[in-house]
Amino acid sequence: MTKKKKIFNGMKLLTLNTWGGRVYEPFLNFVKEQNNKVDIFCFQEIFQSSESKFSHEIKTDIYSDVSKILKDYVGFFAPTFTGYDTEEKVDFDLAFGQATFVKKNIELISEETVFVHGKFDYKPPVVIERIKDGMDLPRNIHCLRIKINSKELLIGNLHGYWLPDSKHDTKQSIKQMKKVKKIFSAFSGPKILCGDFNLRPDTKSIRILEEDMKNLIIEYGVTSTRSNLHTRVEKFADYIMVSDGIKVNEFGVINKDVSDHRPLNI
Repeated sequence: MTKKKKIFNGMKLLTLNTWGGRVYEPFLNFVKEQNNKVDIFCFQEIFQSSESKFSHEIKTDIYSDVSKILKDYVGFFAPTFTGYDTEEKVDFDLAFGQATFVKKNIELISEETVFVHGKFDYKPPVVIERIKDGMDLPRNIHCLRIKINSKELLIGNLHGYWLPDSKHDTKQSIKQMKKVKKIFSAFSGPKILCGDFNLRPDTKSIRILEEDMKNLIIEYGVTSTRSNLHTRVEKFADYIMVSDGIKVNEFGVINKDVSDHRPLNI
């Protein structure tokens, strides 16, 4: 793990695809370790439900579990679809999406969820029992505008378009990133975009974002964002990108097996 230094007068951000809380106790212990050390947490693959149990290894109410730890933060859950875990259709209330937690001492100007592929709670015309059998999953970006030392900052928490076993360009991923760029281009101040983009760093989709932002995965020569729990060949998925006006003293890839992804922080 690289040392964490301050950006934007001491603000620290961490992003992680939680894998639905499959690595349950180690993940929650990691959140406890980072509690009050990090100013903004950006999580992907978060589930929320009124039922607390495991369903195909995911923790159905992992958002609630994290919220109980991060008591000094304001939490936001940005769902993309309901009714499915990571494998198949379920018969209880279950929502999937991103979660962003902001330290209460940070001034929050606004928060917004924007869909960059599909729309909320899309259901295919034919009932799909298994997600991998053809459900075209919607995707959103959760955006926060905050103020630190009289300066406004835009944060984007993105979980990008997904195809099984592929992190290459698709027409959907290119269209998605054009939408993300449009959202970020509308804000004139400093910006941070992070999350699981589900893309290789050599794709046209990533190049679209690099036109206006610095890709820290490339800048710091990262060779993998996946943990030891990831058994497939592809080693990239996660990113942090920053615009002008963001001073990054050091960027960290945390080597802990709390998911099949590694946490990234600045």
